Amino acid sequence: MVKAKIILVAGLALLCSCSHCFKWEKFDIDGHRTGVGVPTATNAAEVIGVVEDGVYTAPNGKVFEGGSTPEVARLLLEVQPAMARLKEVVAYAPEPMIKHKPEDPLCNFIVDRLFADVSALVAPSGRKVDVAFTNRGGIRQDIPQGEVLLDDIVSMLPFANYLCYVQLEGRDLRGIFEYMAENGIQAVSGARIVIKDKKLVSAEVGGRPIDDDKLYGVATIDFLLDGGDGYKIARNAKDYVLSDVKIGDAILADIRKMTAEGQELKYFTDGRIVREK
Repeated sequence: MVKAKIILVAGLALLCSCSHCFKWEKFDIDGHRTGVGVPTATNAAEVIGVVEDGVYTAPNGKVFEGGSTPEVARLLLEVQPAMARLKEVVAYAPEPMIKHKPEDPLCNFIVDRLFADVSALVAPSGRKVDVAFTNRGGIRQDIPQGEVLLDDIVSMLPFANYLCYVQLEGRDLRGIFEYMAENGIQAVSGARIVIKDKKLVSAEVGGRPIDDDKLYGVATIDFLLDGGDGYKIARNAKDYVLSDVKIGDAILADIRKMTAEGQELKYFTDGRIVREK
């Protein structure tokens, strides 16, 4: 044990003494070193480069011989045919849609579509959605400016999370917003919440303060029903509907419809989430 401690201390001392030997630099992933870009279904060699006899030639003409670079490039080129389907252009975004708190156009777009999609699913049964929310952590990628690929949408919502409807009393809905205030803001639709010092100051649904005894229809995803990100939305539910529609498939269908109608992929913020200082 003593010997192990001596070795550990010696190792730490060596690391500390050599810390000046390393220099860390940060680079944007923009192809400035090799000219590599994002390939479409047909231009992989032009945008990624070519590998011949173990030698990799990058798009800007830089040559890599030996080491791991040619092998990585070879593997990347080999998977391009299998990825061709994901290179389909499904929309055009005039500006990037980037996640940021407390509120942003990307999360608002997704949760508003969740509200509408679940509403359409349960309307034939007479159910009504009043509020919707989903976890921001399930939205894994921003939307780039310009052409938006199928790959972008699949990467943005990669999980098999299914649309669902839950009916809750107002007191339980308020509890969800209180948990959100304390543990991290999520994407919300149909409500306006004010948070200060990780405490819920106020919460309105449909422009009115939450009534503890009223029943509210909530659109969400099954991941949040019983423990996902700490949420247990289904607890005390008065009614419940689980669909077989994944949120990623639903959002993709919405985006395809927008594109077919000539709409660009863009959205807005409206002050639905306020974080007071």
